[in-house]
Amino acid sequence: MKVFKKTLNLADFLITVKNKKQTIGFVPTMGALHQGHLSLIKHAQQNNDITVVSIFVNPTQFDNKEDLMKYPKPVDKDILMLKNIFCDVVFMPSVGEIYTNDIQATSFSFDGLEHQMEGKFRKGHFDGVGTIVKRLFEIVSPTNAYFGEKDFQQLQIIKKLVEKHNIPVNIEGRPIFREEDGLAMSSRNTRLTKEHREVAPFIYETLKKVKENFGIKNVDELTSWVYKEFEKHPLLNLEYFTIANESNLKSIERIVPDQKHRAFIAVFAGDIRLIDNISLSKN
Repeated sequence: MKVFKKTLNLADFLITVKNKKQTIGFVPTMGALHQGHLSLIKHAQQNNDITVVSIFVNPTQFDNKEDLMKYPKPVDKDILMLKNIFCDVVFMPSVGEIYTNDIQATSFSFDGLEHQMEGKFRKGHFDGVGTIVKRLFEIVSPTNAYFGEKDFQQLQIIKKLVEKHNIPVNIEGRPIFREEDGLAMSSRNTRLTKEHREVAPFIYETLKKVKENFGIKNVDELTSWVYKEFEKHPLLNLEYFTIANESNLKSIERIVPDQKHRAFIAVFAGDIRLIDNISLSKN
């Protein structure tokens, strides 16, 4: 496994790969790797000649400086996990390597996708996401890039980024990877207290009940029911719940036939913010 910290060194190595017309699979991460990340990497390995994984905690996508400071960074553990699954290349740049002297996000328009859900609660977050993903795509020039559907809004925004900036990469979303009790895997899960970790699966249990009743109850009834369920829960604080159109991410007032709908949720377990979502298609 090759580990690069400098952009130029990685670029020199990848030139030989591209000269051989080999495909490059890319999995960008912020480290603190878990089985969800590894599933993305293994999928990339199965479908490309070479796989590149980046580990970079991007400061411009954090609207909360304390959250940035507390974000887990188990670098040695991450490297060992990647060695164990025979990852080809790891890119671990410093903040200075990516941003030089100006740690600022570029302002993007994602045709309104950035103003829904997470965009309402995390000011500037998707400008930070767009900035780092575009920069990494320029450095790696991957054939295919893989993202988990837990961050479904982010996935749609990255697809829009590629479309609007004519970036020659195929974007593939992969299913949410869950713990045995249903909790969506997240690097932040390691920061949950024992009490909050025990009750956190309630988030996915609630989403599953929404899916079961979608089409039986209307959107207002389902939304009201979710808020009431969390009002009764002493350890979980619901930030938002919405049912939205998958393509434009706008909240819906009624079910529209022949459109794909998805339920989205954000919950605080103590000071740890957890997000999740579920497709409401009957399959």
